[in-house]
Amino acid sequence: MTATTVKVRIPAPLRKLTDGIDEVVASGATVADVLADLDARHAGFRDRLVDQEGRLRRFVNLYVNDEDVRFLKDLDTPLAGGEILTVVPAIAGGRRAP
Repeated sequence: MTATTVKVRIPAPLRKLTDGIDEVVASGATVADVLADLDARHAGFRDRLVDQEGRLRRFVNLYVNDEDVRFLKDLDTPLAGGEILTVVPAIAGGRRAP
């Protein structure tokens, strides 16, 4: 596969790793390749999203355009170029009991 360029939307909790930037450009033939490219330029980025076994962490959602990668080919989802990869950490919420 040939590496392609995609835009990656960075959520606020991870922007400290990207010097405050909310959208970066990365390259790779798959979602995993893009995360590796980001990690090479922003140390620690991949570790925040992927566990030690190389699987996407439960509390992280990744979307290629508007599709959850878990319903595609997970981190092996191929990229054609021009996509937008959006990182969405799950946030605990709800109302506290009185």
